[in-house]
Amino acid sequence: MKRIALGVVGMVFMAAPMMGHAQKIVVNKDNRTIAVTVTDKATEQADVATVHIGFRAYGPDSDSAYAAGSKISNAVIDALKKAGVEDKAIQSEAQSVQQNYQFDEKESELERAQKRYVLTQSWTVKTAAADAAKALHIAVEAGANSSGQIDWDVKDHAALQAEAAAKALQHAKAIAAQMAKGLGSQLGPLLYASNTAPETPVAPMPMFRVQAGMAVEAVKPLALSPQVIEENATVYAVFAIE
Repeated sequence: MKRIALGVVGMVFMAAPMMGHAQKIVVNKDNRTIAVTVTDKATEQADVATVHIGFRAYGPDSDSAYAAGSKISNAVIDALKKAGVEDKAIQSEAQSVQQNYQFDEKESELERAQKRYVLTQSWTVKTAAADAAKALHIAVEAGANSSGQIDWDVKDHAALQAEAAAKALQHAKAIAAQMAKGLGSQLGPLLYASNTAPETPVAPMPMFRVQAGMAVEAVKPLALSPQVIEENATVYAVFAIE
């Protein structure tokens, strides 16, 4: 939805420069102008993805938890590399070994004793949007039992933002032309324009966990659809009127 703020100056008038704009437009009887502020957007389906993968490994002591985690850690990375994921596409996020204080209420004392320590590790995997489900599936099958968040994005943000700005300027001109017509005048040339791009947060896909020992053989990758990425631009444009 477009946000439109209109300002008409000219015909008589006193100067009222808009705060935050770098250039001051002088308005008087010899310089009649119309100022318009329009926000518009451009959208494009994501073509890149950052997949967050990780796991939890337990043990009765820190050494055991570390040993179990080491096996899973190397299995996950080996599986990704065998699938063709490049080293530079994989980045470590966090890793730690610590005493575990989170237990299921239904777990017996014996079961809790085997989970007194926990090793956690996580990575991000950058991939094409079309390959996000495959990367997640490979990691989960290899033991990444705490995975699932995906950040969707586009490669060329500048082009998408430029498209949004162009749309906003086009609409600003159309609005200014209607205003000029209502004043019995014609729209003149563009005197000044500025553009700001509001930050648009991307909602990530929630993490999910696979219970230890849960069978994942013969399971197909999740059905994922890349998000539509939106860029907004606000254009402040000042036109002369003739």
